[in-house]
Amino acid sequence: MKIIVGLGNPGSDYSETRHNAGRLALEYFAKKNDFPDWKESNKYFSLISEGEIGKKPVLLLLPETFMNNSGKAIAHLKAKSYKLKAELIVLHDDIDLPLGKIKISFGRGSGGHKGVESVIRALKTKDFWRIRIGVSPKNKLPHKKIPDFLTSPMRKPDFETLKKSFKKISEALETMLSKSPEKAMNLFN
Repeated sequence: MKIIVGLGNPGSDYSETRHNAGRLALEYFAKKNDFPDWKESNKYFSLISEGEIGKKPVLLLLPETFMNNSGKAIAHLKAKSYKLKAELIVLHDDIDLPLGKIKISFGRGSGGHKGVESVIRALKTKDFWRIRIGVSPKNKLPHKKIPDFLTSPMRKPDFETLKKSFKKISEALETMLSKSPEKAMNLFN
């Protein structure tokens, strides 16, 4: 079982924010690949959808916890149901990458991303795959302004740039699932 998690914040107030890049990308992937409608799962504190890519079972997970508590849903999922048989891929925003650029990585630290820190703490490992989605502003922001920047609605041109990256992210996920994560790294990094 492959598990793909789109990090973000639940609720319409955050739907078009940079911090929801992972969540939005996973929603795009689910729609493009005809996954069933999202179902609420109180057990996993998430919205879930199960389907297949290349005859391999895939579980999509959108945590309904806020970003900084993302690990709560993932830890429960890994510990209670799928154990170590699962291969985890986490999609998340990255303020160190230019808007719309993606980078596939494995086993890296959080880079200061609170959602990723929560996942690492919950799993007690950083050994999982990630697709980092660039959300950086054109001009460098003072550190104290970053939280508001990430959780405020995006300007339409920036949101359109971000949405264009979802096709590439979806193709990268399909490659990771049908071939290998390493192959996807070679093609999409």
